[in-house]
Amino acid sequence: MAYILNIETATTNCSVSLSKEGEILVLKEDNSLTYSHAESLHVFIDAVMKSAQIDLSQLAAIAVSKGPGSYTGLRIGVSAAKGLCYALNVPLVSVDTLESLTLQIESEEGVIVPMLDARRMEVYSSIYDFKYHKIRATEAEILDESSFQTYLEKGKVYFIGNGVEKAKTLITHPNAIFVEGKLPSAKEMGTLAHLKYKKNDIEDVAYFEPYYLKEFIGLKP
Repeated sequence: MAYILNIETATTNCSVSLSKEGEILVLKEDNSLTYSHAESLHVFIDAVMKSAQIDLSQLAAIAVSKGPGSYTGLRIGVSAAKGLCYALNVPLVSVDTLESLTLQIESEEGVIVPMLDARRMEVYSSIYDFKYHKIRATEAEILDESSFQTYLEKGKVYFIGNGVEKAKTLITHPNAIFVEGKLPSAKEMGTLAHLKYKKNDIEDVAYFEPYYLKEFIGLKP
C-alpha cells in the first residue's frame, strides 16, 4: 500500500492530506486570507497522521505542490517536504500547483484556466482541456480585456483560482465562467502524486527547488 503525504502551501491555503493509492484518506487545511504555514504546517501533518492512525515510517513518499505561487509559502512547504524525505529516506514527488487546481473543475466541454494572483494585474496561469490535458504552458502574464480571447471565441472557459478576482473585472465575454473562492488544495494532489510515484517520476531531494516562474523582487513596506 503506497501511503503518500501531500503538502500544499502555494497560496494562503495551508493544506495537508494523506492518500493511499491515490485516494484521500484524511485532509486538514486552513483556507483563510492570511498565511499560517509557519505556525500550522507541522501541526497539520501530525494531526493528519494521527487521524489516519498511520506512522510516518509507513509513508512511501512525500508529495509537495511545486508552484507557481507564493515565494514564502512554497519555500515553507518544500523545506518541510525535504526534511521529511531526508528523515524517512523516502522519495520526493512534486505536483504542478496549477494542474492540481484544475482538477476542481468537472466539465464535458470547454477549457480550464487555473490562475493564481501575482503582482498588480498579473497572474500565473496555464490552460487545460476538459480532460485535464495541458494545452498551453504556464506563464506569468498581465491581464487585459483581450486575454484568452482565442479560447473564449471557441467555447466555454472556466477560470479558477485567486486570480479570478482580477480576471472578472476585465474579461466580459459570455463564454467566461468564473469559479470564485477556490485555492489549490492537497485534496486534489493524491491522484497526481500517486501517478508520478508509480512511474518513479521523483525529484532529487538535494537540488529540488520550487517553481517560482519569476525571480523574487523585494518591495519596500
